[in-house]
Amino acid sequence: MLAFLLRRLLAFLATLVAASLVVFVVLEVLPGDPAQVMLGIDAEPETLEALRKQLGLDRSAPERYFAWVGGLVRGDLGVSYTYSVPVAELVGERLVVTVPLALLAMALTSAMALALGVYAASRHGRPGDWGVMLFGQIGIAVPNFWFAILLILLFAVRLGWFQAGGFPGWSAGVGPAFKALLLPAISLSVVQAAILARVTRSSVLEVMREDFVRTARAKGNSRRRTLWRHVVRNALIPVVTIMGLQFSSLLAGTIIIENVFYLPGLGRLVFQAITQRDLVVVKDVVVLLAALVVTINFIVDLLYLAIDPRLRRAA
Repeated sequence: MLAFLLRRLLAFLATLVAASLVVFVVLEVLPGDPAQVMLGIDAEPETLEALRKQLGLDRSAPERYFAWVGGLVRGDLGVSYTYSVPVAELVGERLVVTVPLALLAMALTSAMALALGVYAASRHGRPGDWGVMLFGQIGIAVPNFWFAILLILLFAVRLGWFQAGGFPGWSAGVGPAFKALLLPAISLSVVQAAILARVTRSSVLEVMREDFVRTARAKGNSRRRTLWRHVVRNALIPVVTIMGLQFSSLLAGTIIIENVFYLPGLGRLVFQAITQRDLVVVKDVVVLLAALVVTINFIVDLLYLAIDPRLRRAA
């Protein structure tokens, strides 16, 4: 078990180092002047030279890389060129929106997908199964930003139950903040739930054909007990894998939805930093998102061990 965890931890660290190298090379080493990109082609030479010194571009690439990584380890992400405030402060303000949004969307996704997937598998070949498969096809085909606009038109414009956008902040209370995140979370969760429901259905159907399921039924267990106690747990490995990937994408891929609802999240920060050519923020946030994705994958590996005792014995 310890060797398994050490291998996963080493892979985790190696992935982070590789991600930081790729981001650094793309933004600072490949041909092009980062200062020129940030200031534009009409910038004065004196201004360019001052910004190069501010960014440390007068030093060699290895020196800049190790200084940057050392700052990341210490929590010093530098200062934003656009906002003139520490990047760590900007990221902290945006994470309190993006992380709860991703968690809420993932909770809705899991609840819908597991219920629909198990329901479809237990009624394989019947109208209930066809209905879930139709939902899956429609959910995958519909863009989440278009679905978000429909939610705004219905619940904000016509019914007036929700605000069309914005975030009041957690200081306004959990209720108003949760309400502001509900429509964005629903728009994010529908597509993810459609994918996860299909994976859950396929996995449950595969496990239902195993011999131990027939043995459990032969021992007198009811269909419902066999399904939820024996089948679902053994079908969770591929489901948890997809859930980990989906949660990673929710953290790193909320740019469009956060812009539709005007949420001050991490995705909107990346979008604004790109449009404003703030490469300091872009570089730090991209590495942070990569670290979050790798961390989630590491947690998923640990969940495998908790779910399947066969993996614990192999580890």
